[in-house]
Amino acid sequence: MAASAAASSTTTLQASVPPSLESLVSLGLYVLIAVVLIGILLLITRFLGQRTGGEVKGQAYESAILPSGDARLREPVPFYLVAIFFIVFDVEAIFVVSWAVAWDRLGWAGFWQITFFIVILFLGLLYLWQKGGLDWGSRFVHGSHRGGRK
Repeated sequence: MAASAAASSTTTLQASVPPSLESLVSLGLYVLIAVVLIGILLLITRFLGQRTGGEVKGQAYESAILPSGDARLREPVPFYLVAIFFIVFDVEAIFVVSWAVAWDRLGWAGFWQITFFIVILFLGLLYLWQKGGLDWGSRFVHGSHRGGRK
């Protein structure tokens, strides 16, 4: 008795039922209401909000310390690339781990989908490598490009 109930619940999880028209309409209505409400609130704040400006308001403020130089520091590009790589591979890890948790329910279709996902990311990494995005050597430190590339 318990085995048949477990088998029927497993087949229920594997059967993919498309969402009903009623649920899609309610989702669309929810999104429409949210977008309209956000737009109305932005317009109200635009027209009713008090706008003031001046030299003091335009200055940078950090812990009651007056600025002593330009606020724009020239960081090398690899600093930002490391941050972007971290985000991309963090999201990739989330997708791969969530696939690994549900691999038994996803079957071969899930296997091919995660394989496609990883191959696309790998091709992007190869493209980035070929374009020189991973060359963080002396060309960024000295401001010149190695090998005559620009």
